[in-house]
Amino acid sequence: MPDKPFENKLERKLGLFPITNIVIANMIGAGIFITSGLLMEDLGNPLLLILLWIVGGIIALCGALCYSELGAAMPHAGGEYLFLSRLFNPLSGFLSGWISFFVGFSAPVAASAIGFTEYLTRAFPQLLSLGIFEGAFEATVLKKFYSILVILAFTLVHLRGIKFGTKVQNFLTLLKVGLVAGLILIGLSFGKGSFDHFSQGQEFSFDFGGWKVIGLSLMWIMFAYSGWNASAYIGSEIKNPKKNLPRSLILGTGIVILLYFGLNLFYVYAAAPEEMSGVVSIGGLAVSNLFGKSFESLLSVLISFALLSSLSAFIILGPRVYYSMAKDGYFFKFASKVHSVYRVPSKSIMLQCLIAIIIVLSGTLDTILTYMGFSLGIFPILAVIGVFKLRRLKKSEYKMPGFPVIPIIYILAGVSILTLGFLEAPLPSLIAILTVAAGIPAYFIFKRIYEK
Repeated sequence: MPDKPFENKLERKLGLFPITNIVIANMIGAGIFITSGLLMEDLGNPLLLILLWIVGGIIALCGALCYSELGAAMPHAGGEYLFLSRLFNPLSGFLSGWISFFVGFSAPVAASAIGFTEYLTRAFPQLLSLGIFEGAFEATVLKKFYSILVILAFTLVHLRGIKFGTKVQNFLTLLKVGLVAGLILIGLSFGKGSFDHFSQGQEFSFDFGGWKVIGLSLMWIMFAYSGWNASAYIGSEIKNPKKNLPRSLILGTGIVILLYFGLNLFYVYAAAPEEMSGVVSIGGLAVSNLFGKSFESLLSVLISFALLSSLSAFIILGPRVYYSMAKDGYFFKFASKVHSVYRVPSKSIMLQCLIAIIIVLSGTLDTILTYMGFSLGIFPILAVIGVFKLRRLKKSEYKMPGFPVIPIIYILAGVSILTLGFLEAPLPSLIAILTVAAGIPAYFIFKRIYEK
């Protein structure tokens, strides 16, 4: 790991509370609200479904523990880009940032905006009938318009500075956690569900085909857990990072594991496996069964705010990666510009906003869940391998408990999930690999341009 000093133009303003909120907000997004019904269609067994969500949480927690050690040793902006560049080589770091740019942040910003619009207009359908255009075309145009509007609004919020942006983030995250926790408690205590649902469903076959289904299921689940490493991306803006960064990762991930476990109990309690199977809006079905149709609008508003909070967190994190890459000469130079007043990477924030809007307009997000899951699973494995090198170089500032078992668990689980997921869904997985490969010539192009 190079010992060259890291010039930090960003300000260390964030304590434990806001960065833990960023981790939670980044994790709780569309995934938990859309995947369980689809997973039940393939798994057919509610106990296995819940077990896999627990397994996914344990894997995420192992990753968070590893990133705690990495982040404390390298408390600067960039996440995997920084870790891989310093521990291995600039190319590996660039490729992780390349994937972050297209898949890790811009696409989830777009997905969260589209999800927010879908759920909000489900609660208030009159928003789609303003009389501007005729027929279904108006609804299509207005959905894209609202999605772009919310991206622009939150981009402006986070251009005003990290302190102002995190105040908005804290409010949205607390609201989201409170609403989700309240839904679980009220649903399980007063809803008209049945615990008999847990003993229903099909017997799962643990043959090779079954393990491929489990691998793909865990890939989707790990996508829902993605964000467990969130505060590592903003290390340059964290106060006392050697203490607060590890705590935020472990606390935030632990809270989300409990919430995800509770939500899946809520889903299965509300709906029998055969009713739950294949349903995308599983939360709406659950609330409708427990409390009646009239409460579906309330849940739609809840989920829309959950997605708004996630969108905000992605807009905070992504530009810090591009900022770090640009400072090292492996991305557009303008992305390293820091606003003279608000001290944020303003050009990077605006660039991400533009890419997210393009993705919204392309309308292809419903086909890329496996692609995103595979893409985002590659580089955290390499970063966790870096913990072993960090120890060998004696650069660790914070030593996680459970070494070397914890990183070995994460690495073996990650490789197994990617392998089984590839075998079950080869096409989107291959596209993810090709996306990574396309970053190799891009790296040398940037290097050649900016080394002149």
